[in-house]
Amino acid sequence: MDLKLDGKIALVTGSSKGIGEGIARGLAREGVVVIVHGRDKAKAEEVANDICHEGGRSYVVTGDLTCEDEVQHLVEKAQAFVSPIDILVNNAGGSGQHEDWATTQSRTWIDGYERNVVAAVRVTSRVLPAMRVARWGRVINISSLAAMMAPAARPDYGAAKAAMLAMTASLAKDVAADGITANSVSPGTIHSTSLEAAFRKVAVRKGIAQDAPWPEVEQGVLSHFAEVPVRRVGTLEEVADAVAFLASPRAAYITGTNLRLDGGLWPGL
Repeated sequence: MDLKLDGKIALVTGSSKGIGEGIARGLAREGVVVIVHGRDKAKAEEVANDICHEGGRSYVVTGDLTCEDEVQHLVEKAQAFVSPIDILVNNAGGSGQHEDWATTQSRTWIDGYERNVVAAVRVTSRVLPAMRVARWGRVINISSLAAMMAPAARPDYGAAKAAMLAMTASLAKDVAADGITANSVSPGTIHSTSLEAAFRKVAVRKGIAQDAPWPEVEQGVLSHFAEVPVRRVGTLEEVADAVAFLASPRAAYITGTNLRLDGGLWPGL
């Protein structure tokens, strides 16, 4: 299927590593001009250079999304490279301290909300005006399965990601008449460098060799982390493909929705 994304321009926050990097690479494969963002310039440039070497087009912006001035600067820089921005993927965020209800601190909640929710609001509010003028745009917020299946640990993270779902629904209603859609994507257990390291650590305790092939490690310890019905973790490519579809003209009638990528783990089917 041709997603008709060739030449569209996307800013993907937090795309110097992990899920954000996977999304940036996936959009680039569809012909999107990708603006890679991160706080580590060297890592962001490495991703952008790889995209260019593979035949894509990519630029780099850096900045701390918890700082108003830095957000203003990075958006202005992005728009100076290529304008207007057609697609915004608010991926930056993540969890903070590993706390539970016995140890959690109010500062952790404030920081987590700032890092996940307010950061996305800062970028979105600066990109929306040009989308409204163009009467076309896509805003995709990366939430988490933790927004619906909140674990006992890191309660601040699940709460912040749940707030992103409500934010997305509100935004979708506000911009619908302007030709802009807003959706969220909630990944579950997704293969990444950090996830594989955690899996291998448990695998060794179970007697599986440290250098065992990934499929052996995955099948050997997956149930220790999550009872995923499809019996495997998701891939970065699968997350990227879902985002690419929502970003495309093909998904023009889909807005205000939350797409779970969890292999059937969420019980509310």
